[in-house]
Amino acid sequence: MQITSTVVSLTVEDTGTSAAFLQQHFGYTERMSADGFVSLGHPGGGVDVVYLRRGLEVLPEEQRDRTADGVILAFTVEDVAAEEARLRSERVAITLPLREEPWGEKLFQVTDPNGVLVELVEWPEQ
Repeated sequence: MQITSTVVSLTVEDTGTSAAFLQQHFGYTERMSADGFVSLGHPGGGVDVVYLRRGLEVLPEEQRDRTADGVILAFTVEDVAAEEARLRSERVAITLPLREEPWGEKLFQVTDPNGVLVELVEWPEQ
């Protein structure tokens, strides 16, 4: 099997606000959109993100009323402290302050307008 790209698809109440959040604060760009659907990519690569509106009829019936509750969208960065400072300066609420785990991982979290957790992580050098 050859995987050509990676996409995470998240069901939310308002696709536009989540898409705008990733565009404004994380450099994502819209690739395509339709009613209840927005596809985003990042110029640096990594994972693409698709937002689907809760209740959308293209979703299987048993999935239509679910949302991305409990999902963490995590991005690995090189300088997590600088990213936290940048997001604070952009008035993004930090919902989990910067911390360092005993194994050396540094991370913090923000929450998008639909409640999707976005975590920025810096891994220790090996």
